[in-house]
Amino acid sequence: MEDIKCPNCGKFFQVDETGYAQILKQVRDKEFEKEIERREEELGKEKENDLTIARMEQEKTYNEELQKKELELSARDRIIEQLKAQISNAETEKKLAVTEAIQGKDKELTEKSAEIAKLQGEFELQKKEEELNKNALVEKYKGEIQLREDEIERLKDYRQKQSTKMVGESLEQHCMIQFNQIRMTAFPNAYFEKDNDAKTGSKGDFIFRESSDGTEFISIMFEMKNEMDTTASKHKNEDFFKELDKDRNEKNCEYAVLVSLLESDNELYNNGIVDVSYKYPKMFVVRPQFFIPIISLLRNAAFSSLEYQKKLEEVQNQQLDLYNFESNLDEFKKGFTYSFGQASARFDDAIKGIDKAISDLTKIRENLVKSSNHLNTANNKLEDVNIKKLTKNAPSVRQMFDEIKNGE
Repeated sequence: MEDIKCPNCGKFFQVDETGYAQILKQVRDKEFEKEIERREEELGKEKENDLTIARMEQEKTYNEELQKKELELSARDRIIEQLKAQISNAETEKKLAVTEAIQGKDKELTEKSAEIAKLQGEFELQKKEEELNKNALVEKYKGEIQLREDEIERLKDYRQKQSTKMVGESLEQHCMIQFNQIRMTAFPNAYFEKDNDAKTGSKGDFIFRESSDGTEFISIMFEMKNEMDTTASKHKNEDFFKELDKDRNEKNCEYAVLVSLLESDNELYNNGIVDVSYKYPKMFVVRPQFFIPIISLLRNAAFSSLEYQKKLEEVQNQQLDLYNFESNLDEFKKGFTYSFGQASARFDDAIKGIDKAISDLTKIRENLVKSSNHLNTANNKLEDVNIKKLTKNAPSVRQMFDEIKNGE
């Protein structure tokens, strides 16, 4: 039992190991939830600001490009209109010339007909060429505008789905570099290395551990998953939850974190740190830009509860000492009871032997007393014996004794 002082009323109350663990869990969960909410709010604001800036920059670039293309299209349209006007004027002139030729010079009609047909053919050809050039220009600039729009959408989508720049050839290298850049300032006493132990049949990517005064207060199993856009079969984050939880349990880690670029269009995973403990306990899914923040959140929450953990271990050690003392006392009691039982049994046997010996001696004494009485009686009878009494019923014997006596 542990005495705990209430910060409100100042009274002391006692809690057992279960109650103490529940209080510890409440404090730890509340601190963790507060830290998560604060970080989510900060990250949400940062993300919103970054998206707003990127959107404004892209819109500005798009508007500038669009205005430039509109000006170019306007210039092309003016050129086309001028060409149409020139063609129209030329057609009018040609018609006038034909009319004048017909009215004024019938003789020259045959000669001019060929020339007119030639000019009309050239005119039609020029007209078709102008139309083709116009359509080609329109299609060209439409294609360029569409490419620009596609590029803007691609940049917006890229900005939304991946707001971090990969600094390594792979996601694992990226995370290792990110951690090593701040290792000595943020986590000088932490262990963060590749998981190379595959003796159980599988292994994760990285393991993070940190201790204080020999007491480990945080441990995280990391798994990194990336996928190229050209990959035929697309995986989901949930496909790796079971294996990650298995690796966490086999390596005795408290938390499991999946750093993933899978499901790039899933808004659930794009919005920040995702808690999937409803499927597997103490498991999270993050994008690479949240790799360092999730370590900081879990580490700070665990460190704040380290004092309670030490007190809990101290209470557990005290209870273990008390248990050992009680076990030793029980063993002593059992040994003493056994020895006492053996001695008591021997004592009872001895008493019974003494009682039996006393009984036997009493019987012997009684027999000896009776023998003594019988001997006394016999002695008394012996002393009372004389010839007269012995020959009382034997007159012949008495006569012989009398003769002997007289003969003497």
